Amino acid sequence: MTPECRRGIYSARVTVTLADVHAARQVLGDVALVTPIQRSRWLEQVLGVPVRLKCENLQRAGSFKIRGAYVRISRLSPEDRAAGVVAASAGNHAQGVALAASLLDTHAVVFMPNGAPIPKENATRGYGAEVHFAGASIDEALVSARAYADRTGAVLIHPFDHADVVAGQGTLGLELLEQVPDAATVVIPCGGGGLLAGVALVLKASRPDVTVVGVQAEGANSYQPSLVAGEPVPLASMSTMADGIAVGRPGDVPFASVATHVDEMLTVSEESMSQALLLLLERAKQVVEPGGAAAVAALLEHRDRADLFCNGPVVAVLSGGNIDPLLMMQVVRHGLAAAGRYLSITVTIPDRPGQLASLLTHLGGAKVNVLDVVHQRVSAALHVDEVAVALQLETRGDPHRLQVLSDLRNAGFVVAES
Repeated sequence: MTPECRRGIYSARVTVTLADVHAARQVLGDVALVTPIQRSRWLEQVLGVPVRLKCENLQRAGSFKIRGAYVRISRLSPEDRAAGVVAASAGNHAQGVALAASLLDTHAVVFMPNGAPIPKENATRGYGAEVHFAGASIDEALVSARAYADRTGAVLIHPFDHADVVAGQGTLGLELLEQVPDAATVVIPCGGGGLLAGVALVLKASRPDVTVVGVQAEGANSYQPSLVAGEPVPLASMSTMADGIAVGRPGDVPFASVATHVDEMLTVSEESMSQALLLLLERAKQVVEPGGAAAVAALLEHRDRADLFCNGPVVAVLSGGNIDPLLMMQVVRHGLAAAGRYLSITVTIPDRPGQLASLLTHLGGAKVNVLDVVHQRVSAALHVDEVAVALQLETRGDPHRLQVLSDLRNAGFVVAES
């Protein structure tokens, strides 16, 4: 981040202080769990320095959102609580608001984008909130939430753009400093910026030497252009599977802190998030959603950034674990493919007895696991005496995958990756 950005017009608008975060911690009490720190030996092998995972995916309601939501709602007047609260969210903030409202005896209404994950919807309803669907993104759902607030008098609980919310999320930073007092770099997923802003504020106020890195999905990268412009700039469009960090415009309150306290903003690809989610599941035994895995994705994708990750410990925040099982299946498959461990091919063979057996015998000799086989006899691309065999294969990594393709082609099979 350039010095100009750090001294930009928003630096004078920082409204959250370290004292505010400490006060928020007192408000939270034992409502929010002190989530564990886990050592990551496999990431240490990647980076060559100590690596720790801050497992906020194990927080109540599955993400850090309960922190800010509870602090915000707890500070409403009795009259405002009686009027109820309203929020807009793809799921994590929804669950945080719903849980906080139930704990504080307040009725919650939540607007979720169309297509929001079913488990997040069900969990939100399970905490007692009333759920409506509106728009295709958090930003569009937020329009409906604001309209509802204007119409009914309910208090809007913004997912990130309020000082109480930022202070509440910042309590994670206080825990992190106590758990890893010698942290050198902290990597934090970022959507609207509430978590990044709060944690960065705490870290820089207490340990100015700590390097703070924010991470966004490439397809929802609202902060980099906004920091260049010196003010929040809305994206024209977004495209990412990481619904939890798919926010088209940074909030004014968090932007001020991010512009002032964050050292670097990185982006990560869908492939990197898929690989990170898969590795966290396999190696760390942690269930994490794509956005929650963004910090680990950054360590994998930007491992060559010695200026950021040459010293340790490096702490990666796993910000959420609320993932639709169907999406998890898709992401795991995508992660396997990106890691060279999943191969989808179509092999054209003569439509004669024994040809399929010959193909499968050849694959057995190549030591691949055949997951699925589908015959396709009807296609304009096939000759009358040919059949296409669609195969889903499990391989042991890129070298093995490439060897399997080479062996099949050398044996005379017509192979196309799909």
